[in-house]
Amino acid sequence: MIGRLNHVAIAVPDLDAAADQYRHALGAKVGAPQAEPDHGVTVIFIELPNTKIELLHPLGDDSPINGFLEKNPSGGIHHICYEVDDIIAARDHLKSTGARVLGSGEPKIGAHGKPVLFLHPKDFNGALVELEEV
Repeated sequence: MIGRLNHVAIAVPDLDAAADQYRHALGAKVGAPQAEPDHGVTVIFIELPNTKIELLHPLGDDSPINGFLEKNPSGGIHHICYEVDDIIAARDHLKSTGARVLGSGEPKIGAHGKPVLFLHPKDFNGALVELEEV
C-alpha cells in the first residue's frame, strides 16, 4: 500500500538557523519558507536526490509543534511521510486493521497541495506517520 518515502519532518526552534545549516554546512538545496495555517506550521523543504527533509516551525500559539518543542527544545524528528496512491482507500484499510487516524479522519491539504492524513504514533512503534496521496 505505501509507496516511497516522501519526507522526514524535523521540528526546529529556529527555522532560519536550521535552513542555513542545511544550506551552508551540508550544501543542500533549500526552499523558501511556506506558511501552512491549516496545520499551524511554517515549513521549509530541503531537496535531496531521493527524498526531502521538511523543517517545521510553529505558526501561532495553537501550533501542534509548540508542545513538541517544549519537550524537545533543541528540536528533533517529528514525523515521516509515505506516499499512497489513494488516501481514502489507505485510510479505510488502516482503520480496518485497528490503526487510528488523527483528527476527523478526513484528509486535509498538505504543504505539497495534496491530501494528507496522520496516523497515531502508538500504532506505529512510536513514530507519527503522515500519508500523502500522489
